[in-house]
Amino acid sequence: GGPLFNSAGEVIGVNTAIYSPSGANAGIGFAIPIDTVRRIVQQVIRHGRTLRPTLGVSVADDNLTRNLSMRIGTTLSGVLVMDAPPGTPAHAAGIQGSKRKPDGSIVLGDLIVKANAAAVRTVEDLLSAVEEVPLNSSVELTLHRNCDPRRVERIHVLAVDRDEMRVP
Repeated sequence: GGPLFNSAGEVIGVNTAIYSPSGANAGIGFAIPIDTVRRIVQQVIRHGRTLRPTLGVSVADDNLTRNLSMRIGTTLSGVLVMDAPPGTPAHAAGIQGSKRKPDGSIVLGDLIVKANAAAVRTVEDLLSAVEEVPLNSSVELTLHRNCDPRRVERIHVLAVDRDEMRVP
């Protein structure tokens, strides 16, 4: 632990772990960026806990999206929505999840390709973009309806506190 300094003596992060094959204090260090530390510290001071914004959407793992992309023979460059349950901000905004038809085939849901104008290629990209916005503010998503790049839509989804969201 402890502060991570740059060559100018400025704190740029907080050290959290080190990978050291020898067991010594030498190896690859891992740190939390100072912007993240500031955001979290302010939340704890103001609210007594960290606030975790969510859109209320379930998404496919990146590996699943890659596998689906290979199976259907088209590039799915983004995050595939699996579900947007009723009662969530994602559902209220009209985000559509993937569905299984009675014959067993799958109708792909929306593919999120941007969040607040930043490219979304992985689940981590989406999580990072959502966690950067204040609670109860809007996130602008660009998505491909049913993974069709010809059906581009921009929608606004409210980011709410994960701990306070109740899904029926």
